[in-house]
Amino acid sequence: MAETHGNRVSDGPDADWIDVALARAAGAAPVAGNRVRLLRDGPQNFPAWLDAIASARRYVYFETYIFRNDRTGRQFLDALCARARDGVQVRFLYDWAGCFGTSSRVWRTLRDAGVDVRCFNPFDWSSPIGWVHRDHRKTVSVDGRVAFVSGLCVGDAWSGDPARGIPPWRDTGMQIEGPAVADVEQAFARVWATVGAPVPEGERRQRAEMPVLGDMRLRVISDEPGTAGLLRLDQFIASAARRTLWITDAYFAGTPPYVQALRAAALDGVDIRLLVPGSSDIPALQPFSRAGFRALLEAGIRVFEWKGPMLHAKTAVCDGRWARVGSTNLNVASWLNNYELDVATADPGFAGEMEDMFLSDLENSTELVLAGKRLRSAEPRPRPQRVPRKVRGSAGRAAAGALRVGNTVSAAISERRTLEGGERRMVFFGGLALAVLSALWALFPHVLAVPVAVLCGWLALSLLWKAWRLGRQPQPVRPASLPTTHDGTAAAPPASARTPASLRGDAPG
Repeated sequence: MAETHGNRVSDGPDADWIDVALARAAGAAPVAGNRVRLLRDGPQNFPAWLDAIASARRYVYFETYIFRNDRTGRQFLDALCARARDGVQVRFLYDWAGCFGTSSRVWRTLRDAGVDVRCFNPFDWSSPIGWVHRDHRKTVSVDGRVAFVSGLCVGDAWSGDPARGIPPWRDTGMQIEGPAVADVEQAFARVWATVGAPVPEGERRQRAEMPVLGDMRLRVISDEPGTAGLLRLDQFIASAARRTLWITDAYFAGTPPYVQALRAAALDGVDIRLLVPGSSDIPALQPFSRAGFRALLEAGIRVFEWKGPMLHAKTAVCDGRWARVGSTNLNVASWLNNYELDVATADPGFAGEMEDMFLSDLENSTELVLAGKRLRSAEPRPRPQRVPRKVRGSAGRAAAGALRVGNTVSAAISERRTLEGGERRMVFFGGLALAVLSALWALFPHVLAVPVAVLCGWLALSLLWKAWRLGRQPQPVRPASLPTTHDGTAAAPPASARTPASLRGDAPG
């Protein structure tokens, strides 16, 4: 038997080997009996979330990476506080890095209303690089009855401003009703328990209590740092695609194995299309925004740039029968370092809706083409409208491009793969940056020696502190890191089970 987060998939002679392979790759077995609704952008997602919250009678679980104290944020603030004051158990989990700029008044307002608020992985001096693990999930679930999974954070950028002619960020979510809601809530409970006491036993509805409401089978893929479930699934889908694979991603910086899987499929005749945000509106960052696309284009993969203020969706649809929606970007940070949550289904009807949405998005996009040694748009880009800087997303697009440059430069140094001619420019700029750094170090050794010494000292102190703590008391066992049974309750803990202390918001380390 293949066990995946408590859901067992038989690998006997009667099992579909594709189901077994998908379950083992993703770490998520299919759950039948669900009804789903595809939701486009904030104007469709947010009203559905607010209606569900308003209907809550027992509990609300709200998990987000970014929560802004703006018009949209205050709508959710009021809705969550109202349910808490009426006696509904409201649990709110936000990420420290994502909400770094959010006023502490927001959390005080929630707590004063009775909301149980927790912060994921706040800064801890004893874990200098522990901050790389983030809770990047965006989920809402209510009473074990309905759940929402998406790429949307809470803020005006996702709502837009029709009165000022500002469209919302392009993003995608889905509403789930049926037994798969239990898996979304179990994923929330696992992260919740890393920052404090676990959700009390008996609070959540179990899957056996949830009625069958449809005929759709869903896989709830709850990735945790180091598990790489979605990375394995994405590579599997790229390798298995026969006809089409259409991908939308906000911060694409695929690993070399994933890029090679896409290239191999394209060279084998699969229609692969990648929709990404438009090139940066900061001219100096434009080369980074488009870095790494040449290798895709040379293999026949079609790359499109979104014309709107920002494309933030993370979706894929394959062969008109398989689709994925969620929070995971196609880069190392999401695949390996973050808590992420996506939902995948092999339902042709839902996949057809996803294909229609993708083709609709292409109507507001422009295709990148090769023009000698340069990449250019197939048609002139219109003059961009004036959009407030906080809703542009330029820094994120440049960061994804910089990560693609880093992948290429590291491959050139380690010679772990054969480089393409189109990567010459990235290798050149990587070498130039290292040359400048070495010159600065030679001319001004103390300028760079001081931060290196500070970092090494910081790491040393953190290790000594942790060694002292380990000698004083044993690490507590946390249910969030334990395997689960079929109905989503915690199984008996192995003696070695531990939750990394750096992820707990209530204790140092």
